[in-house]
Amino acid sequence: MCEFEVILDGKTVFKDVIHAKAESSNIIVKEILGKSKEFRNCRITEVDVNSTRLVLSTIKV
Repeated sequence: MCEFEVILDGKTVFKDVIHAKAESSNIIVKEILGKSKEFRNCRITEVDVNSTRLVLSTIKV
C-alpha cells in the first residue's frame, strides 16, 4: 500500500495519508488508522507516488 506524507510550506504536516479530497478551497486527508485533518485555503499542487508525497500550497484569500 502507498501512504503519503502531506507537505505544506516545505514541512511535513501529516503522515500515512491514504485518502485526499478537495472540497471548495479545503483539502481533507485521512490517514491509515482513520484520523482525518482538514487544511483550509489550500490546494493540491503535486502528487508524487514514487516519493509518497502529497504537496499542498496555500491559496491567497
